[in-house]
Amino acid sequence: MTGTAFPEVLHLAAFADGPGGGNMAGVVLEAAGLSDEQMLRTARELGYSETAFVTTALDANRGARIRYFSPGAEVPFCGHATVATAVALAEKYGPGAFSLLTSAGEIVLETTESAQGMTASFTSVEPAVTEISPPVLERLLALLSLDANQLHPDYPAKLAFAGNTHPVIVVHEKEAFDGFDFDAPGLRILMDEQGWAGTVTVLWVASTEPMELEARNLFPVGEIREDPATGSAAASTGAYLRTLKAVQTPSTLVIRQGQHVGRSCILHVSIPAEGGITVTGTATHVL
Repeated sequence: MTGTAFPEVLHLAAFADGPGGGNMAGVVLEAAGLSDEQMLRTARELGYSETAFVTTALDANRGARIRYFSPGAEVPFCGHATVATAVALAEKYGPGAFSLLTSAGEIVLETTESAQGMTASFTSVEPAVTEISPPVLERLLALLSLDANQLHPDYPAKLAFAGNTHPVIVVHEKEAFDGFDFDAPGLRILMDEQGWAGTVTVLWVASTEPMELEARNLFPVGEIREDPATGSAAASTGAYLRTLKAVQTPSTLVIRQGQHVGRSCILHVSIPAEGGITVTGTATHVL
């Protein structure tokens, strides 16, 4: 990049549920000339949970390579930054389908324009749901100031992957969901030890018919403690519910998130009988 201008950085709020909501993401559509150090430094200076960098030009099929950086490190995938990038691409090249090659695999996107603005959907890579070992779960709950008696008996804790690995914990009572606090430095150590590149996902079931969840996604990095909206966790949650047979497929659900950090968000999740999980939301530019 020596001797050339730094590419434009866009600032978008993804998944907003009303004014002042959404999860902020940086988006750089022309990042082909940036080094890893420049991308990490940009993400750190922005301070958002993730910044997305499109590192190749669109090909004939409207596909490109994308990378994501948090303020601390590169991450394999980020859902809200993907939705933000999809909206930015649709505004530049027109709505329709795109595909983004991430470190976790290829992500298929669909963008549409309406009177309310641009909407984007991404379909995750093939998800997987696995067990979380009892000693790790015990340590995790201690860091969250929760105990096993506060977990929902119908929704056992699991590890869910749909681009990133997320431990998924479902709390039975709303009071415990709203009121728990956590040891952020200790949680960061555990997440790094376990290779959890995503968030720790804590859920409360608000309704089963229709299925609606409230989510808190813990992501201690830099000044950040909780993520206002987490697309990869929403996809992982869909995979988790499908594995538990807690929903009949095909199914849709709503996840509300961000109230605990003052940035209300809404994510719409579509769960097919098999394959990737689709997450839909909006993204708008913020000055």
